[in-house]
Amino acid sequence: MMTRSTLIQRFLSVLAVFLLASVTFEAQTSRPRRVRQTTKTTSGTEKPAGDPLLRPEPSGAPTAKRSDPNAPLLDVQPVKPVANTVASANTTHAYALLEQKQFAAAAKEAKDLAASYPNDPEAWKIAGFAELNLKQYSEAANDLEKAVELQRRAKQEDPNTESALGQAYVLSEKYQEALPLLLAATTRTGSQPDALMLYYRGIAEYKTGKTADAERSFNAVIKINAKDSLSLFYLGQIGLAKNDLDAAIAALNRATVNDPRLTGAWTLLTSAYLRRAATSNDPAKADADYLSAVRAGEGLIKVRTDAEAVTLFGQALIGSKQYARAAAALERATTAPDATGVTFYLLGVAHSRATNFPKAITALEMAAKKSPDDVNVYRELGYAFEVTKQYAKALAAYQKGSALAPGDTDLKESIERVKPFAK
Repeated sequence: MMTRSTLIQRFLSVLAVFLLASVTFEAQTSRPRRVRQTTKTTSGTEKPAGDPLLRPEPSGAPTAKRSDPNAPLLDVQPVKPVANTVASANTTHAYALLEQKQFAAAAKEAKDLAASYPNDPEAWKIAGFAELNLKQYSEAANDLEKAVELQRRAKQEDPNTESALGQAYVLSEKYQEALPLLLAATTRTGSQPDALMLYYRGIAEYKTGKTADAERSFNAVIKINAKDSLSLFYLGQIGLAKNDLDAAIAALNRATVNDPRLTGAWTLLTSAYLRRAATSNDPAKADADYLSAVRAGEGLIKVRTDAEAVTLFGQALIGSKQYARAAAALERATTAPDATGVTFYLLGVAHSRATNFPKAITALEMAAKKSPDDVNVYRELGYAFEVTKQYAKALAAYQKGSALAPGDTDLKESIERVKPFAK
């Protein structure tokens, strides 16, 4: 017969996996980090790019000519505008706006120019870069696509534009389209791969199921920048998926040190410690991991206070046998509108282990209402009724649990144990 402690430990392990699946995917929504690029000037020299990420070069301004000195300055004709598909647009002013970080104005002017000169890649390019900085990722991808297409048609490929398009694809969740561009951006002969492009390549690989490739890409980022918290976060997630808990915990610890506000990393780290503790055969190591889970949970609730985060923290406190503290935390979580049956169940367990059985029963009865198909709720509720000598209610709870899990021998033994006392 399994002990109640073993059953709770097994449940904590399963629950850690359940909560792990709900982690918010933060890396994609993080603001792209700026890196130094180089662009060629009209004279052929290179200069470092500042902000925005990858700056397009403006085309030269054409010189205005007037052949008739008596002609009016403005010759207004009531005709429908026709796009110029031959000449190039004067993008100097739009480019200046981009340089000045006036991204909305730059995007508008460049789009107007692109409408008049649809075959000019510079106009599309400036529009795409401006939209990328405005976080208008789908629009940026569309405009940069046109720029790259026109550049290739003219045999004037620009690596910076292609890299920016790869980035826009990732940020607009077009991972399949992004991957070839990012592979090219990070494997160009004679140049060191850029950390930002490697990171985006890792995201594209991870999202297209190429986990081993993604792991290599994120490790390559860490070689360039050992404090890259987002790459460490993904390495931790990959480690958890492979059930390599030691590697996952090591990566996630580094991620939270480098960025204490990375909520996803704290969530995964707490869950990883709980999983390792629940599966350990060494009681001393398990106790240490439960305490580490508590510390990770403390980091989590500094940046997240919703019911899910507090429930995970309460789970860690129960694992470390800090029942009164767990009950206090979980009581607060149950007042939240998004409190689940799991939160009430854990509150019931915390009260039960603290021998506060009336409160345990109240919490577990609410858990049964919210999660009527959870066998663990009826197991724990039956135990609380049995300890308080409410044998008929204990029998009913055990029987409900047994109906949900007919093969559970622990529940069958519990039923036989209380039957003689149930009147």
